[in-house]
Amino acid sequence: MELDMRAYAARRVAENRPRLAWATMVGEEPGLRPEDWQEILRQNLRMQLKPLNLTVREPLEPVVHETVRLDGYRRETVTFTTRPNLTAFGYLLIPDDCPPNSPAALCLPGHGRGVDSIVGIAEDGSQRGLGEWGEYQADFALQCVARGFPTFALEQISFGHRRDERARKEGPGASSCVRDSMAALTLGECMIGWRVWDAMRAIDYLATRPEVDPKRIAVLGISGGGTTALFTAALDVRVAACVVSGYLNTFADSILAVPHCVDNFAPGILTLCEMPDVAGLIAPRLLFAESGTRDSIFPLHGFEKATRYVRQIFERLRVPENLDREVFENDHVFHGKGAFEFLNRRLRGAVTP
Repeated sequence: MELDMRAYAARRVAENRPRLAWATMVGEEPGLRPEDWQEILRQNLRMQLKPLNLTVREPLEPVVHETVRLDGYRRETVTFTTRPNLTAFGYLLIPDDCPPNSPAALCLPGHGRGVDSIVGIAEDGSQRGLGEWGEYQADFALQCVARGFPTFALEQISFGHRRDERARKEGPGASSCVRDSMAALTLGECMIGWRVWDAMRAIDYLATRPEVDPKRIAVLGISGGGTTALFTAALDVRVAACVVSGYLNTFADSILAVPHCVDNFAPGILTLCEMPDVAGLIAPRLLFAESGTRDSIFPLHGFEKATRYVRQIFERLRVPENLDREVFENDHVFHGKGAFEFLNRRLRGAVTP
């Protein structure tokens, strides 16, 4: 009789056979078209992540609260409605002399100070200048605008400006993730679904801006932001490119093997698919994934396993060139070198007819 629940759970995960996984369905139905598999899994994921069943989009009613002119760009502080009684917060960064219909970026922070950190705003309110970063930096939204992308940096639920009052009192790096995620689960929903819906509404907002080509929107995220970026790109086909940093892995090797925040969990998802299957829904669109060699919470061996699996799907769809990856020497940080080269090469070339 097994008393160790971790061993019991690990055994259950190892024996689990997700019913809509690529490997499962291709094995059982060798004639199944990849596009049909994608649609089946995409529809089931939408049902699993309950808020994505919302069919009526509330009017965005965006408000620009402040516009600040900075060196090489302007920063607008924006709020908009995502669903009844919920407002999102973010910064829109527009490069100087930005032409209309430019490729754009939606950037999503992970655990930490929230969106301020990825636009270069320090805790004391000072602003990092364009190009003032080392080889590894958290302010990847600022790096996007420095490369000419109109960029929306979205504050995720429970981080930064969207924390509850108790978390604000605990300090700048504290989040309300656990309490908020538990509330979602108690309502039969999950934080992944809540955040993905907000990201979809941010894409709705970007599509209203004359600076943005709605057919060339990239989503970038690190860690918990990588979670939202991956699921958003998988479920919303308007996303032209996705950059996932410090997240793409297998559930078995990451969130089920290492202690993680409860915001990473979606009830029943492993009965449907593994994380690389979610990534496979992005094909034939653009996907770039990166991992640090010393990332202890999304370990390299899981990243290697996941990217090999995803490559099979991209190859079956005859678009292996639309998937790329980079392994770099560091831990759980945003790197971006290969990712920005990939976006410059592939996204900027996808000009709207």
